[in-house]
Amino acid sequence: MMQNFEFVLPTRIRFGAGISKEIAAEIHAMGKKRPFIITDEGIVRAGLADRVAKALKDGGFTDYFVFDETEPNPRDTTVQHACEKAKEWGADVLVALGGGSSMDTAKGAAVLLSHGGSIHDYEGLGKVTKPVTDLIAIPTTVGTGSEVTFWAVITDTKRHFKMSVGSPLIAPKLALVDPDLVQSLPPTIVASTGMDALTHAIEGYTCALAEPITDACGLYAIRMISENLRDAVYGGPAVAVEARANMLLGSLIAGICFGNSDIAGVHCMAEALGGLYDTPHGIANAILLPHVMKYNFVSDLDKFAEVAKALGERGETLSMRDLAYASVTAVLKLNADLNIPSLFDVGANVEDLPELAKRASVNVSVGSNPRRAGEAEFLTIFQSAFLDEEHAQ
Repeated sequence: MMQNFEFVLPTRIRFGAGISKEIAAEIHAMGKKRPFIITDEGIVRAGLADRVAKALKDGGFTDYFVFDETEPNPRDTTVQHACEKAKEWGADVLVALGGGSSMDTAKGAAVLLSHGGSIHDYEGLGKVTKPVTDLIAIPTTVGTGSEVTFWAVITDTKRHFKMSVGSPLIAPKLALVDPDLVQSLPPTIVASTGMDALTHAIEGYTCALAEPITDACGLYAIRMISENLRDAVYGGPAVAVEARANMLLGSLIAGICFGNSDIAGVHCMAEALGGLYDTPHGIANAILLPHVMKYNFVSDLDKFAEVAKALGERGETLSMRDLAYASVTAVLKLNADLNIPSLFDVGANVEDLPELAKRASVNVSVGSNPRRAGEAEFLTIFQSAFLDEEHAQ
């Protein structure tokens, strides 16, 4: 019997080269007058904030504010500060320009502007009870998917813990997904954010809350990302332009996938790593993805075999089990080709593994992992990852 499921996509999506130039018309159509841009210093230095500002000016907006204090793994204090600045400015619409950090900061600020209190008051699912300040998302990386999700991940600076705030009410009202904005990304950022998107797609497809629509999106995204990521990083100008546009679309579709199913063990562990060491999220996901897949693949051989095929593995002569395991080796090869760093490289300490496992075990998405995983299992996976890397050195 077909399972019951629910699929929600609160965000209107516009995709296309140059589409971000239409932001002023969109804000006018929303009846708003005081845009507040939330971004980071890197986006400002790259000139992308100026491009959006020019589009606002050309569209008749002389008053706007650029908040560029977002950091990787955005902090609760930054969300609070952004909210206070937006309130002082009299913002009636927020524009998140950047990667997941800018979008999560903007989502958190939107919640506080409409609800008040502290972002900690909304940790978990369903704590946001009414519409938030309107938010437009403009992604500038090929990995977040946050422009279409209704989750924000914020670092609690006192606990050194990455907490999650989730509700369909915090999803961006509009996503302007513009391939022109990812063409100047450094190859290392394309690699790490691309692996972030691949993790979203694989976990969204294989997690316990997956359903038919997320399955379709997940497999499509896995295939698109695997076919384009190497070219997006290493390809010549003509090849890279198309590959990066395809990666941006793959990231978007992966966001639709995991936003309606869930993430799983990789994110539980990666968020523990990011909370303790401030490791960039995409790097943490990329490092841990094959190790969690190695643990999970036996729980659903059919699905992991489909992942392997979507990653380009040929399975005509393989057993179902061997084909499912080929998904793990495919990700290991991709990490090697992209020069993804190791746990050692990001400063992880073997003495911290029990604490990392403990933090992973209380993540909001633990129950979505396709194979049961608790503190002991996460510790085993962390230890296995360290052992494999020691042997590789």
